[in-house]
Amino acid sequence: MRDRKTTSKLMVGELPELRCHARDLRIDACRGIALWWIFLDHIPNNIGGWLTLRNYGFSDAAEIFMFASGVTCALSYGKARRCEGWTTVIRRTLRRSWDIYVAFLLLTLACAILAYLAGGGRLADESNTRILLDHLGATLARAAILQYRPVNTDVLPIFVLLHLLFAPLLWLLLRLPNVTLGASLALYVLVYVFGWTVPAWPNGHWAFNPLAWQLLVVLGAWCTLEEKRVRPWLTSRTVLGLAVLYLLFSLVIALSWRIKPVEAVIPETLAKLHQLDKSNLDPLRLLHFLAIAVLAAWFVPRNWRGLMTPVMRGAICCGQNSLPIYCLGVLLAFAGHMVLFDISDGLAMQIAVSLVGIAAMITTAISNRQHAPE
Repeated sequence: MRDRKTTSKLMVGELPELRCHARDLRIDACRGIALWWIFLDHIPNNIGGWLTLRNYGFSDAAEIFMFASGVTCALSYGKARRCEGWTTVIRRTLRRSWDIYVAFLLLTLACAILAYLAGGGRLADESNTRILLDHLGATLARAAILQYRPVNTDVLPIFVLLHLLFAPLLWLLLRLPNVTLGASLALYVLVYVFGWTVPAWPNGHWAFNPLAWQLLVVLGAWCTLEEKRVRPWLTSRTVLGLAVLYLLFSLVIALSWRIKPVEAVIPETLAKLHQLDKSNLDPLRLLHFLAIAVLAAWFVPRNWRGLMTPVMRGAICCGQNSLPIYCLGVLLAFAGHMVLFDISDGLAMQIAVSLVGIAAMITTAISNRQHAPE
């Protein structure tokens, strides 16, 4: 299914090619690229992973995807409120939440089927589907209440909750934007103080603790609705300089985790930063993403001509169809893992798996756009 669209006024000086589009294509492009990176990162021991963000800093594609989703929700549901009122907003958020919930359950079953066809064994263990194959009924019941998730599907339950609660969140952001953002930040801090999390099964672990990662979604929505307040910070040369310095620092540290000559010159205290807590959105990861966002705001304007290149058009198509493409990416990563494990894990095969997977995602997104009702 295709993501809902939103409209905005055209900016002076936009490329003629972009005038027909009713949404900021940079957001779609960011989500599309994030989907490609998530797919590549989900394939273990894959050379394609060196093209993704996680090897060059503290954060990875997950932060981009979460923040961009908050921006998209604010734009889409905000337009629905202006044009059709709160009843429409509530109806659309509930419908979108249901769509994601159904997609999650179907994806869970699909992962179990792939694990079964692969003969179980190591792939079943690594994908967290062993328990699903051994105890189908009990595990599906846990999946139905979002407590069980196969590996790489953790994002979907978060978005089920996000869309379910976005109508009251939007109401608060429109009336008390700073208080709402402050409450979100306070919840994030309390996660670290008291170790709060949402119940999970069977081991109680969330790859993305919703109580922590909600901050990025709320931040994305807040930045969209409070653009006039945010812009002076984004255009500040001081902020830009600090962002560049932090990105260079994180680049050196991240390279030290994988390249021994770099590791040799890094103090042991800094080298231990590889233990950053992704589940609870470590503050250093959050700062790294914010630094990237500052650079993007400076050097990628809305009317950037690169958006018209074939590669970026493919990313935009994927970003505009994020739900089916994310689900497809999970299955393609699972299949790619099977290929590398059972057939060959050579360099040529890793490159082939990466390219074929991204090509399949782009082709599916284009096909879905062509057949989607207007």
